[in-house]
Amino acid sequence: MQIIRKRPGEPSTTQSVPSVVTIGNFDGMHLGHQALIQRCREIAAGCGSVPVSVVSFEPLPQALFRPHDPPARMSTVYQKLAQLQAAGVDQVWLMKFDTALSRLSAREFVTQVLVDGLAASHVVVGIDFRFGHGREGDVELLQTMGPELGFCVDIVPAVFLGDERISSSVIRRALATGQFDRTTAMLGRPFRMEGHVVMGRQLGRKLGYPTANLRIRARPSALQGIFAVYARSLDLLGDKTGVGSWMPCFSSIGIRPTIGGTEPLLEVHFFDFDGDLYGQRLVVEFVAKLRDEVHFAGLDELVAQMRRDETEARKILMESERPA
Repeated sequence: MQIIRKRPGEPSTTQSVPSVVTIGNFDGMHLGHQALIQRCREIAAGCGSVPVSVVSFEPLPQALFRPHDPPARMSTVYQKLAQLQAAGVDQVWLMKFDTALSRLSAREFVTQVLVDGLAASHVVVGIDFRFGHGREGDVELLQTMGPELGFCVDIVPAVFLGDERISSSVIRRALATGQFDRTTAMLGRPFRMEGHVVMGRQLGRKLGYPTANLRIRARPSALQGIFAVYARSLDLLGDKTGVGSWMPCFSSIGIRPTIGGTEPLLEVHFFDFDGDLYGQRLVVEFVAKLRDEVHFAGLDELVAQMRRDETEARKILMESERPA
């Protein structure tokens, strides 16, 4: 998959080969997003295997408009690109969403990005797609401009779970409340986080609960609190022991207020394992939320609660299905 970090239409990025294009944030790659990509692939196959191109934005547009209250992220840029590649996308135009881009009118976006930049033969969007300055553009405008500028517009219906429409905002709310069965159903896969293990203060080891610490790259995280999880190494470095298969753990996501923490971390304690994981990339699959993060009066209270968390997490994981 080709990844292009410039805006289509900029010097040296104009594309002459027609492409099937879809547009969106694609944070989390839920079933609604997957329906868009699948429709693009069907159209591309019918047109002689022309490229499937995705236009996506970083940071998320809401983060520009609401800098003090940005939306929680479900995936890092790396995860988003990996998920798009797995879905069969040929090109991703990863556009920096800044003030200049936000000021493009709807017509300017269509002509500069979709037509002049990407030579779009088909544009695939959802039923309530909005674009351009002030969200002035909609599917009706796209359908009007298509015949004028030589592209077809395909509208993909919304995807529902029961009577609720699947969307990133709905999934974020489900994650925040620990409804992992619902998020799995809406994502089409279990929710996971990934990251490299970094050196911490090693306080957990002194308390009897050594943890693998992962910096949270997708900020703010859609999750906060204490969780029962499975985790394993994605890569094994050198002669380190690593964790090649899924192992039961409990984890925390937060700033660790009891010890004066300020940086959000994902901390993972592996049950019955004490190997060296520094520098390795871990993947963590979330099973259940145990509680919210709270401030304790001292380390004795914290350790007592961690023992209760361990007992509860072990019980939950013994009754759950280990990831394949």
